Amino acid sequence: MYTYRRPQWGLGGGGITPAVKNLLVANGIGYLLMLLFGRSFVYFFGLIPQAAFFNFRIWQFVTYMFLHGGFFHILINMYVLWMFGTEVERMWGSKVFYKYYFITGIGAGLFHAVIMPHSIVPTVGASGAIMGLLTAYAVLFPNRELTLLLFFILPVRMRAKTLVLLFAGFSLLSGAIGTSDGVAHFAHLGGMIVGYIYMKRYNSIKTIVSKFRDWKRKRDMRVHQKKAEDMNKMRKMVDTILDKANTVGMENLTKEEKRFLKYASDKLKTEE
Repeated sequence: MYTYRRPQWGLGGGGITPAVKNLLVANGIGYLLMLLFGRSFVYFFGLIPQAAFFNFRIWQFVTYMFLHGGFFHILINMYVLWMFGTEVERMWGSKVFYKYYFITGIGAGLFHAVIMPHSIVPTVGASGAIMGLLTAYAVLFPNRELTLLLFFILPVRMRAKTLVLLFAGFSLLSGAIGTSDGVAHFAHLGGMIVGYIYMKRYNSIKTIVSKFRDWKRKRDMRVHQKKAEDMNKMRKMVDTILDKANTVGMENLTKEEKRFLKYASDKLKTEE
């Protein structure tokens, strides 16, 4: 359970944001459907690596995020989504927030499935996307002080980046030694890794795209300028030939001059 001190947060920071609200509702509906339809629903929509890879149930990489293993599982995930997601969404906007949430959630599922491709145990939960969201928060606000309530009692204060690094280390260690707690630790780690790479590369990609657009704009300006210069030269040559025609008569122009006048006339018409 996490809290941190700032003037406004969550519902008190201007109300719940649209994407977070929709994700909370979608997760709630997914959980209720899972309770209603039972195990068959979980096996069809939960992430089973073997089924996803070898039976081509690729939708499971998305749908598994909206199912949860129990009330406290969904409660904690949705609490963290609400608590940290609202501020991140306000900073990014809903469109970018949705994109990031699903990229990290799907990435977490792929990370888990690649490591355990023959597993037939369903993996459920938004934890991979939530860990990706925490990673985004730590990148955006690395020195923001949070208070971790250890065992829901003991308050431990630490910076956001420290908390995320601890989560990453715990997920890596737990996944490597193979704990029996039923938690997909590699999915958690995958969400954090995908989120961090996306956050870092996204700025680089934006810079590259911006430079490309500047280069294209300058190139188009050069092309336009060169075209305008060529048209001016053509008009001057046309004027020179027409002056000659007024003096000696059109019939006394050379074949090349007549051909050029015809070409220039057609070219100038297309530019009008």
